Amino acid sequence: MTPADLADLLHATAAKVLAERGLDPAVLPDKVDVERPRNPEHGDYSTNVAMRVAKKAGANPRELAGWLAEALGDTSAVASAEVAGPGFLNIRLAASAQGVILQQVLTAGVSYGTAGALAGTKINLEFVSANPTGPVHLGGTRWAAVGDALGRILAAQGAEVTREYYFNDHGAQITRFAESLVAAATGAPTPENGYAGVYIAEIADQIISAHPGVLDLDPERRIELFRAEGVELMFAHIKKTLHEFGTDFDVYFNESSLFASGAVERAVETLKNSGDLYSKDGAWWIKSSEYGDDQDRVVIKSDGHAAYIAGDIAYLQDKRSRGFDLCIYMLGADHHGYIGRLKAAAAAFGDDPDSVEVLIGQMVNLLRDGVAVRMSKRAGTVVTLDDLVEAIGVDAARYSLVRSSVNSGIDIDLDLWTKQDSINPVYYVQYAHARAASIARNAAEFEYDKVAPDFALLNSDLEGALIRTLGEFPRVVASAATLREPHRIARYLEELAGAYHPFQSNKALRVLPMGDEPVSPVNAARLVLANATRQVLANGLALLGVTAPERM
Repeated sequence: MTPADLADLLHATAAKVLAERGLDPAVLPDKVDVERPRNPEHGDYSTNVAMRVAKKAGANPRELAGWLAEALGDTSAVASAEVAGPGFLNIRLAASAQGVILQQVLTAGVSYGTAGALAGTKINLEFVSANPTGPVHLGGTRWAAVGDALGRILAAQGAEVTREYYFNDHGAQITRFAESLVAAATGAPTPENGYAGVYIAEIADQIISAHPGVLDLDPERRIELFRAEGVELMFAHIKKTLHEFGTDFDVYFNESSLFASGAVERAVETLKNSGDLYSKDGAWWIKSSEYGDDQDRVVIKSDGHAAYIAGDIAYLQDKRSRGFDLCIYMLGADHHGYIGRLKAAAAAFGDDPDSVEVLIGQMVNLLRDGVAVRMSKRAGTVVTLDDLVEAIGVDAARYSLVRSSVNSGIDIDLDLWTKQDSINPVYYVQYAHARAASIARNAAEFEYDKVAPDFALLNSDLEGALIRTLGEFPRVVASAATLREPHRIARYLEELAGAYHPFQSNKALRVLPMGDEPVSPVNAARLVLANATRQVLANGLALLGVTAPERM
């Protein structure tokens, strides 16, 4: 019996109990909350449903909880139900009922943990979107890991997810990038606010090799060639790096297309007509302060040129015109103002502001020997995705970036994430999967297929805790999707690994028979438990884009 099954049982039981006593079952919530107590001595699961509805039903909470406990006592899946405190109900499941969870895991296989809560919802998920002026820095790398994981999690709940990269190929930063390339090619100093690093010289050399006469062109044609070729080469590197990191996109959207197509002009006119733009000091401002921004923002500057936000507004309109129900933006720590201005734009276009979500990610720091690493071998001024992967590998890099809430900054200790022991979280989880896989390989030497497992024999505390943890996985995935928090999957996997390692290490809970002993029903049941654990570990790691090794 999974937590969802128990919640359904409690709802049905409570409805029956209330009706039998002439009380209105309509006071019950659509879904009964079921939690795992912090103290295992309090039971396998706990619910506060009696406390939530007693007053509305006209009953005493403890009395209602007692009625529920009595009714549940007649259910074969429930070993015991006890009233605690002001009306909590602590429940212990029968061992045989817990075995149903294992069967559900293995029957569902890779689909265990998926659901249809978001079926029919089209989601545009935009993340990374780093400027094509340099390698992906650590902030973008965090979004590459978190955004890709979130896309997988939302899809696991039935959503149709489009991963999109906003290719910022318009504006002053691209001009500075081209000027920096020309400076490197001609041996001139890097322009003020320009870009430096080995990668700039490498790209400049590639352009010269492909166009030997480029330096003889007039300055205007030369800068345009370096701009076009440089952006293409830089973005090719970004795509390649992200692909090797396990992050790919369905759509690469060029910012310049919004200006070339007139989309920016049309969006601005729409906002003027709706009254959400107003003129002041010769510029046009959006009323973003009415939607949570700390101030109104300039959309058209006093010189008549579009501010950066103008492209963002047109981009939102374009997304909505493509039929997306929800547009999720994953932005850096300095982009809080985008929440209000994008919601203001949505409202001005006649949309629900809730069709826009902006997730803000905090900073990432690398530490080696307790000291911050601040310089890149190739980029010079910033640490990049390439640097992180070179230091600890793809799996550790992705996992280290996903396992913490994006609302908090993280320090990645390079020494810790390269250790091959249990203090390294990704190693700890992957090793649990490898151990379970090893059990399955060794079990192939025995005739497990001839013995029916008896799940009622899985009655030790370690086995019960492991089974209940497996049963939590679908709820964790659903919560991660609803709250947009992939780190919940990582923390769950660590909890699951923490429940599995003691089980396999306990000599009293042998999965494999000893010596010439035949396979027993309890051996068979424990093998099912190990296989179910392996499946859930694999499913969870897949949602994070991390491999599940068979051997370590």
